Amino acid sequence: MTRVGRIVILGGGTAGWMTAAALSATYNKSVSISLLESDAIGTVGVGEATIPTIHWFNELVGFDEAAFVRETKASFKLGIEFVDWTYPGHRYFHPFGRYGVDLGTVPFHQRWLRAQADGLDRPLSAYSLATQLAEAGRFAKPASDPRSILSTLGYAYHFDAGLYARHLRSLAETRGVTRVEGTLTHVDRNPATGFVTAITTERGETLEGDLFVDCSGFRALLIGETMGAPFEDWSRWLPCDRAIAVPCTGIAETTPFTRSTRREAGWQWRIPLQHRTGNGYVYSSSFLTDDAAAATLLANLDGAPLADPRMLRFTAGFRRQAWLGNVVAIGLSSGFLEPLESTSIHLIQSGIAKLITLFPDADCDPALARQYNALLGRDMDGIRDFLILHYHATQGHNAPMWQHTRAMSLPERLLDKMEQYRRTGRLMLEPEELFREASWLAVLNGQGVAAQGYVPLADTLDGATNRKQLEQIETIISRAVPTLPFHDAAIRALTGAAA
Repeated sequence: MTRVGRIVILGGGTAGWMTAAALSATYNKSVSISLLESDAIGTVGVGEATIPTIHWFNELVGFDEAAFVRETKASFKLGIEFVDWTYPGHRYFHPFGRYGVDLGTVPFHQRWLRAQADGLDRPLSAYSLATQLAEAGRFAKPASDPRSILSTLGYAYHFDAGLYARHLRSLAETRGVTRVEGTLTHVDRNPATGFVTAITTERGETLEGDLFVDCSGFRALLIGETMGAPFEDWSRWLPCDRAIAVPCTGIAETTPFTRSTRREAGWQWRIPLQHRTGNGYVYSSSFLTDDAAAATLLANLDGAPLADPRMLRFTAGFRRQAWLGNVVAIGLSSGFLEPLESTSIHLIQSGIAKLITLFPDADCDPALARQYNALLGRDMDGIRDFLILHYHATQGHNAPMWQHTRAMSLPERLLDKMEQYRRTGRLMLEPEELFREASWLAVLNGQGVAAQGYVPLADTLDGATNRKQLEQIETIISRAVPTLPFHDAAIRALTGAAA
């Protein structure tokens, strides 16, 4: 049995350096790792918002949180605010963490549905500490004590993707990763197995390997061009195919959440960092011109632009064979889902985690690739359906794109989820789905998909006691919020920065 001794990563940026940092932290003593990238080739690098799974990755590569927040100009993120999505003038919040607290065998949201049936007129958001903190501009980390209301919190980060990649590169290179400057000009393959054996740069430098990781972005130079893995187009459900991004000067007080605002042919993101605010307009070129998109974005900034608008073109979709032969695609080369729920960096680390778990010998047993592809496919399908929900469940938007998304046919699994929730408030989730109960509750309720009833188990509750318990939880949350620090003060306390 021959072990993998040489790993070659094609492409840098966030995906390449996350992969290099993680693999060097895990396998550094047994493999050599080379990374080919070119300073002449730009990276997408606008993905600045994350979800709580980022903590797993940062711990894996050995990041100190204070240094990480300081060096990447990061801010904290308690969730995403959605503005004008459901209908014009409406807002809702998708929080990290949980709604309410565990109170026995009946799920909290079923307790809330039962209380509504008994006459309680309080929104689900009243029972989310993350939502209430975000609204107040405050922040706190989760507590480990389950008796504390702080234990219901979750959080992630906003950070500068370029600085993040630089931080990762520094870590990876100290662990022996070799960076090679250059562009790919030739790929050698074994004629018998079809495996990639080496890649050659324009300078004639050859990088031989046993396992190749394609982080070449949308170009997918190895998994697509060389190995021929087909691309599954999802634009019939996710019509946005372009984005314009521009940073602007920061605001006086940074908010601990991402904001997504519906626009005529898509949506605009707003991501506050310590030193600036990231902005972008994700839109469909079938319904809006590039010039109109740029004008809309520039007219809706919090501060002065710090650079010229930058255009990105993409197609929503996925390669079901993200691992083929001895090539594993990670990041944009494997597929792309727009950043509506900040999943881009998660999908990079999800691919990395699966590769570490299924790490092959040099013969790259096809069974490992099949398992990798099946697991990653489930991730992508689940996130895809969650994003489609946002586009489909809208009201009062008469622009052509929104008429299209309201009328489009939906994946069967998403239809089943929506129908089950409408009837009894059941959340029919698979164990491996990324977005759990709180996320689906936030978006279903936030976008007007209301439950008409509750499950039979909730009939076992005493109505008066249940309502009193919900009122107590709301009181605990409302009393906790003003005692917790403002967001910028929390950043300064962690990093040691002056006020």
